[in-house]
Amino acid sequence: MHKKIILIDVDGTLVDYEGKLPKSATKAIREARANGHKVYICTGRSEAEVYDYIWDIGLDGMIGGNGAYVKDGDKVILHKKISKEETKHIVDWLHKRGLEFYLECNSGLYASENFEEKGEVTIREYASRKGKDSSNMTVRDAFPDMIFGADLYREDVNKVSFILSSYQDHLDSIKEFPELKASTWGGAGEIALFGDLGVKNIDKGKAIDVLLEHLGESLENTIAIGDAKVDIPMLEKCNLGIAVASGGDEIKAMADYITDAVNEDGIYKAFKHFSLI
Repeated sequence: MHKKIILIDVDGTLVDYEGKLPKSATKAIREARANGHKVYICTGRSEAEVYDYIWDIGLDGMIGGNGAYVKDGDKVILHKKISKEETKHIVDWLHKRGLEFYLECNSGLYASENFEEKGEVTIREYASRKGKDSSNMTVRDAFPDMIFGADLYREDVNKVSFILSSYQDHLDSIKEFPELKASTWGGAGEIALFGDLGVKNIDKGKAIDVLLEHLGESLENTIAIGDAKVDIPMLEKCNLGIAVASGGDEIKAMADYITDAVNEDGIYKAFKHFSLI
């Protein structure tokens, strides 16, 4: 069997929305790598949010920031960032609108002045939509290593996420920052909870091209596993696209194969089904 390059989304795919990593997923990845396959996470997270318990699985590297960052082993292949000037513009604009936010950097997540207090309601709503018991959840529960009180005019920013007071905030961000990619998350359309701003003209699929060129590997040997709309470019790019059963309808409709949910050993079962282990 040709050795495969396997790309796995993190939230909702590798781990559940409480951050729990099934033992079966760890077992599957370690066995696949022992069989000569390479395994990379492909996530919206910045490297600061890839905690030790994920790296301890044993991974070959990562694609982060939804495609803005590519790392093979210890070698950074690609890192597209928002400039310090653009970051200052974003921070000032969000402050002027009274919106709380955090900067997503590889060195950490840097919160605005009142994010911990004002973000609690939004974080609980986001968690409840994912089926979690969120009644006592705090911002520090959701983001255990978040940094408060730091200088927000930074030059190492991958993305900026901000709490929407209404969907109009997102629409206005598109007009205000035409040179950046404006998106939402935490719900579709009017029910979205967060807006975000990141580097334009990047996605998970384009980042896979960068990784494969570096590795000297072919697309025909690629497998992608995801659960959300943002993962669709990854599944479209790879030769085999797998969605988890707990994922969204859009990605399941276009996937080549649907495995079980993350908490039902979905990764392990997919690896078994395709003889990776």
